[in-house]
Amino acid sequence: MKKPDDPRDEYDFRQGSRGRHHRKLAEEGALVRLDPDVALRFPTSEAVNAALRSLSTSRPDDD
Repeated sequence: MKKPDDPRDEYDFRQGSRGRHHRKLAEEGALVRLDPDVALRFPTSEAVNAALRSLSTSRPDDD
């Protein structure tokens, strides 16, 4: 008997690879999902980073 979490019969993951994007994500940083209205105001990652840097306090980095 199939469990509710078992994949459907038509799904074939035999050629898949687990965690293939993990290294790139770890090297490049976190991904963050912006709500559509926010994304309109900050269309690039550079714009988001500039805005966040301007809001951050001027205290030393926590190492």
